[in-house]
Amino acid sequence: MASPCTPGGCSSSAVVSASSPSAGWCSSTTAGSTPTERRSTHTCDRPPPDTGAAGGSRFGGACPGSLPWGHTAVLLRGIPALTFVRPAPTTRRRPVPGLAAVVGLALVTTTLSACQSSEAVPGTDASGGASSSAAADTPSPQPAPPVRIHTNVKRHAQDVPVSTVVTVKATDGTLDSVAVRAGTTSVPGELSADATVWTASERLDPGVDYSVRAVGANADGVTARKRSSFHTQELTLDQQIYPSVAPLQGETVGVGMPVIVTFDLPVQDKAEFEKHMTVTSSPAQRGSWRWISDTEAHWRPAHYWKAHSTVNVDVAINGLPAGNGLYGQESRQISFKVGDAHIYKVNAQTDQMKVYNNGKLLNTLPITTGKPGFTTRSGVKVIIEKFRTKRMNSETVGIPQDSPEAYDINNVEYAMRVTYSGEFIHAAPWSVGSQGYANVSHGCTGMSTSNAGWLYAMSVRGDVVEYTGTDRPMTLTNGYGDWNLSFKDYRRGSALR
Repeated sequence: MASPCTPGGCSSSAVVSASSPSAGWCSSTTAGSTPTERRSTHTCDRPPPDTGAAGGSRFGGACPGSLPWGHTAVLLRGIPALTFVRPAPTTRRRPVPGLAAVVGLALVTTTLSACQSSEAVPGTDASGGASSSAAADTPSPQPAPPVRIHTNVKRHAQDVPVSTVVTVKATDGTLDSVAVRAGTTSVPGELSADATVWTASERLDPGVDYSVRAVGANADGVTARKRSSFHTQELTLDQQIYPSVAPLQGETVGVGMPVIVTFDLPVQDKAEFEKHMTVTSSPAQRGSWRWISDTEAHWRPAHYWKAHSTVNVDVAINGLPAGNGLYGQESRQISFKVGDAHIYKVNAQTDQMKVYNNGKLLNTLPITTGKPGFTTRSGVKVIIEKFRTKRMNSETVGIPQDSPEAYDINNVEYAMRVTYSGEFIHAAPWSVGSQGYANVSHGCTGMSTSNAGWLYAMSVRGDVVEYTGTDRPMTLTNGYGDWNLSFKDYRRGSALR
């Protein structure tokens, strides 16, 4: 237990703080006496006991509260033991009788601060008691909470409304992947900027089994998976509304062509549908929707389309509630182009048609329009459809076959419809003598076969025909009559106004 002393005093392997009051003559060290307890060896590096150091006790100025020279005391577990080693044999002294008991009491009751280090010994508390060895260690970081993945549709849910927009959310983490499928068909969607929310871009189809697969990770990179499935509500065909769109995908049209969306069943909640029907163009052009009826909506720009525009139409109504228990079925996206600006100006008073292309006058054609009783309508018309040849029968416009005005002509050439009521621009070789001079038709605009062929070749659906010179007005719904209203009045027909 005791270590040998060198002549002139005793020393320890521990270094005492220079700021300690005992620096230079007291030091301490700690050694393990057993695997489960620590012992503190306390030695005094002072002059030999016969030097009579000033202020010392009968034992020659020993540490305050310490043992007499050459004695050792072992304290209870958790209390450091002070060990004093005797000097060389030449200075050996006889122990004082009864000293061990006195020292033991002193060690239990006396504070040893003058002979202890100012730093806590590893494995003990500041008072010398034992403490957990983990207290001096740096605490380990707590693991991140696990990521939790949620969907807004319950697992194995039945009769899920087709209007549902599926969302997948991650809590305490982010989403790595999301797949929502109906068989082999995937539902498109978008992930939020912080990768915590995935939102479907489309609604659901009726009577379909859907699966949801999602993978997420927490801050530590620990992944979690979410799997779910559900079945959507069944709908009959009488509950599903299908749209059709004009122009057609990739078609090139004239500057007067409106966007036309037709529904096979009436739409009661027009505002809900209109919010999901968009038209964009390059260059950008301001415009508006107008509901022509419960089954038809048109969109036109404030002015004629700019020549050579590109237009995109998105009718995203799949799964939208239309009211009265009906739902949109199938979304439609199309794009089309606008060609040259063809404007045909017809004057029923002068019986002339001026043909403009991109603002330049190309030709002036002699024509004939409707005779009295069959007056051609004045206003802005748009070419609706073209026929290389067309049978024209008076019964289709309300003139019976037994009428003196009846007609039935096969293979009328270069026919272009401008109203639903039956007005066309076409070749009329039988009236060439009156063209440019008199109005003799049943409402159509007739011209020579050569002129009709030339005009037909350059014309496309959506080209504009502006009629003047009569007191019979063109109406909004008799063809593509959208341009017969000011834009201010036109936009009043929007369900969102």
